[in-house]
Amino acid sequence: MTLDEVDRELEAAERDASPHMFPQRRSEEIERVISASSVSTASSSETGAVRRGGLPSSAASGLGAMSRVSTQRDLERHPTELSRIHTARSQHSATVGRDPRSRESRKPLPSFGAGKPYPPMLQDREDYVVEFDGPDDPLHAQNWPLSKKLLTAGVLGYTTLTAAFGSSIFSAATRAVAATFGVSSEVALLGVSFYVLGFATGPTLWAPLSELRGRRLPLLIAMFGFFIFNIATAVAKDLQTVLIGRFFAGFFGACPLAVVAAVFSDMFDNRTRGIAITLFSMAVFTGPLLAPFVGGFIVESYLGWRWTSYIVAIMGVVAFVLDVIFLEETYPPVILVSKASELRRRTLNWGIHAKQEEIEVDLRELITKNFSRPMRLLFTEPIVTLLSIYMAFIYGLLYLFLTAYPFVFQGVHHFNAGQSGLTFFGMILGQILAGISVLLQQPWYQRKLAANNGIPIPEWRLPSVIAGGVSFAAGLFWFGWSGYRADVHWIVPTLSGILSGFGLMSIFLQSLNYLVDAYLMFAASAIAGNTFLRSLAGAGFPLFSTYMFDGLGIQWASTLLGAVAVVLIPIPVIFYMYGHRIRAKSAYAPTAPPGIHPLAAVANYEDSNTAHNTSDGAVDAAAEKEAAAGDASSAAVPKKAGRDEPGNVV
Repeated sequence: MTLDEVDRELEAAERDASPHMFPQRRSEEIERVISASSVSTASSSETGAVRRGGLPSSAASGLGAMSRVSTQRDLERHPTELSRIHTARSQHSATVGRDPRSRESRKPLPSFGAGKPYPPMLQDREDYVVEFDGPDDPLHAQNWPLSKKLLTAGVLGYTTLTAAFGSSIFSAATRAVAATFGVSSEVALLGVSFYVLGFATGPTLWAPLSELRGRRLPLLIAMFGFFIFNIATAVAKDLQTVLIGRFFAGFFGACPLAVVAAVFSDMFDNRTRGIAITLFSMAVFTGPLLAPFVGGFIVESYLGWRWTSYIVAIMGVVAFVLDVIFLEETYPPVILVSKASELRRRTLNWGIHAKQEEIEVDLRELITKNFSRPMRLLFTEPIVTLLSIYMAFIYGLLYLFLTAYPFVFQGVHHFNAGQSGLTFFGMILGQILAGISVLLQQPWYQRKLAANNGIPIPEWRLPSVIAGGVSFAAGLFWFGWSGYRADVHWIVPTLSGILSGFGLMSIFLQSLNYLVDAYLMFAASAIAGNTFLRSLAGAGFPLFSTYMFDGLGIQWASTLLGAVAVVLIPIPVIFYMYGHRIRAKSAYAPTAPPGIHPLAAVANYEDSNTAHNTSDGAVDAAAEKEAAAGDASSAAVPKKAGRDEPGNVV
């Protein structure tokens, strides 16, 4: 019998002899599931020390030999705790630097120092890992008071709106910038394009940083940098400085777009997360359409074009101050780091730590996750490729409208820049209607989910995408053939924006949800590849818009774009009809056997204790679904084991 077994038997005998000194755990305080890959949810060693009479680390460390075990019946009674166990496992194993294979080294270990031998390993390292204390632990962001959640969501919504607002306000200043620096208006439009290129490259830094150091630190750094580079743009003495300032303003402004959706996933559970993400998406896509009229009136006034950057810098400062004051950390692994730090200080037990503190960054894994895998999915997965092309076209047109609308309302109807910008409210209204439509579909979606034993079918998302595609194409034809004649009232092309905005939001929101549902643990990589391609389109489309509308005319340029939109409509139709077959052949898209209940799938996976695959390792799709901010507490058994990855970026 080993010393560890002796300790356990002594502990059990002590409990049997003095039950009053060792009260039973409440049923919701599930602590450990026996599994080679399971994550302990034990309460902290300090809790154990208090139960032993409030002794410090010496007593607390005696708990190292004890392993509390909960029953499957406990797990079935507490799906929230079960979900968080798997979410924690997913977040930990998928964080950059965690993969042990990427840290292999042939170098000999250095000496321990001072003539000391290497110390023995901890008896059971998991016993020193802090966790949340049951499903109602107030430290977990999902258990925050509703008022605190709403305040945080409001602050982050404003932060996101500020970053999106800055992307398009410069479009109203391009003519003034061109005149100031003696360049063509197309060269001045690079200020918009460079900002969107910053959107494309920024997430490669902010996404992994948010997994390593939490959500708050990247947001604070980003909003400070956002403010600085907008000031640099405003005071620039030459065009190069303007373009560099715009690029880095976009690079830092990309952080809220990449991280805020993950914060909402941390705070809101499956019942309310869909609503939160929908509202976040509306802020992302209405921001660029709110800016042109503000920028137009600023440029037309005595303030001049530089104030288009000053006003964004002021908004950035306000966002930074609000984030400093009101934003608290929401990422569970980093919350546990703070908890472990406090326990180490108060118990003097140096062994207490959080799982996140075991992680060290590895360059090879960073490149694989943030560059290699997204590109593989983008170019080898038909679903990701075709949907990314569709969404890139739609996103490119969002920024092309910044040039097309002035052609109609300034060139044909002779509005000034500010009045022309007000016509974007047609598209804003359409986007709001699309968001409301998605929210109204939630009860229907929940009924279908319940009828399918809680297992989501990705293709349920696609009817909205199909309807949005038809609406978007119709809006383009309407805009072109009503906007090229001055005798047609200006309200007619303005109202076309209702269809265009409705289509844009419906396509984007539900296509992203489809990618998350279809790729689960690889959703982050799928969305990263998608973001890369559509950001390139957003940067490139404005550059040729002037030539296209000048050369073809408003009506025929819009007809060409509408025809392309019609050609792309069958993409979601094909996936709606054959998506399951396509996913079944994919190396990345996991599938679930029909009729398996999520908790049963989890239990079966735990019992099977699947061995690690040589390429990427084992995966638990239940964790991935939760980490991917899905709309239901569900689990799926992947047909091919693969390295898991949280999909918390929408």
